[in-house]
Amino acid sequence: MSIFQAMNASASALTAQRLRMDVASSNIANANSTRATIDEDGNWEPYRRKMVVFQSADSNFSRYLHNESVSTNASSGVRATKITEDREPFKIVHNPNHPDANEDGYVEVPNVDPLQEMVDMMSATRSYEANVTAVNASKSMLMKSLEIGR
Repeated sequence: MSIFQAMNASASALTAQRLRMDVASSNIANANSTRATIDEDGNWEPYRRKMVVFQSADSNFSRYLHNESVSTNASSGVRATKITEDREPFKIVHNPNHPDANEDGYVEVPNVDPLQEMVDMMSATRSYEANVTAVNASKSMLMKSLEIGR
């Protein structure tokens, strides 16, 4: 087991949580965007909420099997595999003065809930802080081990 393995796992988590914060902030920024993409009929479609999908960086079963056979409990971290769109239907709001309102005065608005996005942002921030603490603890332990050799 490498002495830097804990730092590498925390570093991959820092990158993943930063991406999660970026996606949540993008969702918040586009919470009122009624013209984000054009559908197959040529009509404007509102912004769809984006979500990050995480996966263990060691997704290969043979690698898991090898690690278990040599009794290592080492993790190689996490990685973002893709950013998906939330397929939840758009919200319908009555606003006859809106330029995108239909003939009945209803507008499709993004399926973004700013409260949920703020909770996701706070969760990602806390995870980021926890991984910074883990990196600092690993760094401190490595420094102490170097001092022992003096």
